[in-house]
Amino acid sequence: MARSLYEWLWQHEFWLPPGITWEDMQESEDTQYPQPRDLLLSIPFALILVVIRCAFERAIALPLSTKLGVRDKQRPKAQPNPVLETFYSTRRKNPEEGELLSLAKQCDLPVRKVEKWFRRRRNMDRPSLSKKFGEACWRFTFYIISFFTGLAVLYDKPWLWDHRECWTGYPQQPLQPSLFWYYMLELSFYWSLVFTLPFDVKRKDFKEQIVHHAATIFLISFSYCANYIRIGTLVMVIHDASDCFLEPTKIFNYMKWKKTCDSLFMIFSAVFLISRLVIYPYTVLYNTYYYSMEIFQPFFGYYFVNVLLIILQLLHVFWSCLIIHMVYKFILQGTMEKDMRSDTEESDKDEERDKIREKEKNGITYFSNVTSNGYIQRNGSEPLNNRAHLANSHAKER
Repeated sequence: MARSLYEWLWQHEFWLPPGITWEDMQESEDTQYPQPRDLLLSIPFALILVVIRCAFERAIALPLSTKLGVRDKQRPKAQPNPVLETFYSTRRKNPEEGELLSLAKQCDLPVRKVEKWFRRRRNMDRPSLSKKFGEACWRFTFYIISFFTGLAVLYDKPWLWDHRECWTGYPQQPLQPSLFWYYMLELSFYWSLVFTLPFDVKRKDFKEQIVHHAATIFLISFSYCANYIRIGTLVMVIHDASDCFLEPTKIFNYMKWKKTCDSLFMIFSAVFLISRLVIYPYTVLYNTYYYSMEIFQPFFGYYFVNVLLIILQLLHVFWSCLIIHMVYKFILQGTMEKDMRSDTEESDKDEERDKIREKEKNGITYFSNVTSNGYIQRNGSEPLNNRAHLANSHAKER
């Protein structure tokens, strides 16, 4: 059964244009073509990247964050409570109203204190600023290396300048060693992101990130197997171009370098919108959808690769909407809004609200004490006890 499934999966009708079979893609001493088995190398390479990342974040990023003044926020810790901890670990991290009442009865605590415990416990699990800084440093380092590697590999390739060259001689386009290693570098990196996904900083677009990683891995893998190497290299270079500006924007944001962060964000926004909404549709989508038809007739691989490319474009539109909204806020307010993809710590809104309420209560108490003692003054008028004294004197005189 496994062999039947294998033979069905690798039918040349799925992967190659009409009239081309796997026999036509056989390697020789002088000519090498992409082989699906080569993709297995990306798994050990991805694990190596994970090890390199851990060493990089501990040995370089963490000490660098300290020198640059990145300070983790001091978060109040939740007091040890076995009942609440068990519920938090086994049931849910954000209990509903009925569950809060039940837990409050079990622990003999006010509901407000139970809410505060869960809020603090959730904040304890949130990533620290130094962790975010280390993650941004690692990605920035990789994107810079990857982007300039892509430029070095492609600068003398004809399809970088004339996009119709992507299809000249397709699919019998020999695989060059530089293209092979560039592909392995990118594919291994995205596999490493999948491996570290449970431990990375989770943002509001976490689901979209999973879709993005899956679509990217499928796209890179399929384009390699079907020898869409040339179009694949264009996709990777276009994506890395804007990512090179995104990560340093985050880094300067964590460092509190506000003006530098805002400037980089505007540059990133311009590069992202131009590369993902203008260059990508023309260079990749239009190229793959129309120019390829001059060489071969549509087949399964043609439709499949276009679906993956369109999925990426839909994600580009989604992120572009977020970026445009942030730019709009920046223009109106003159300051960059917090990353809409990031979760705001609950202490930032809830605990501070509690503190404000406490201050208001204390202020009302102080206000009451002051007025009762006759010490409040309005609009520069005299104290109440003086006015009372003057009024009594005036009455006596009358």
